[in-house]
Amino acid sequence: MIYTIGHSNHSVERFIGLLHQHHITAVADVRSQPYSRFNPQFNRETLKRSLAEDGIRYAFLGEELGARSKDRSCYEGSRVSYARLAATGLFREGLQRLKTGMGEHTIALMCAEKDPLECHRTILVSRHLAVEGIEVAHILESGSLEPHSHALVRLRRQLRIPEHDMFRSDEQLSGEAYELQGQRIAYVEADVSASETGTS
Repeated sequence: MIYTIGHSNHSVERFIGLLHQHHITAVADVRSQPYSRFNPQFNRETLKRSLAEDGIRYAFLGEELGARSKDRSCYEGSRVSYARLAATGLFREGLQRLKTGMGEHTIALMCAEKDPLECHRTILVSRHLAVEGIEVAHILESGSLEPHSHALVRLRRQLRIPEHDMFRSDEQLSGEAYELQGQRIAYVEADVSASETGTS
């Protein structure tokens, strides 16, 4: 089992309380940029120190599993393609690090967003962990758990994708949900030239 959690605007005490509630012993930070202007308690060095004080390990996996890839082959125009990112060797290395770490720790993937459906930790990383047969559960703001399979049902309902289709399998319907949500939330580079000239 691997867990996920969004730090949202929690106090660090509340955040660590949620981790202890689910016996998390290691946090894997999958933010590409591990800093928060509005919640500095979750800046990389500060968070690592706070977690260590409570006996929780911290690992930065933003290079391997972050949503803002530095690899130009992962972009379609100015938008990151989750399918391309997931096919990279670096992403596969990140998944392997998680699988290896599971042998010693109870791991929570951490990103910023409160709702797991609004975050690549679910739409990208958890998708591929599930494919490899790893159970994933999302720690919600309330402290309750949402199994990844339930989150996927919620996503399909949210996107109005039918529960059953005569011509498409359940796997294909779920794939459509992942792709649609991935396109909606994927990182898009700012058009620097447009912003500098005032054009759109």
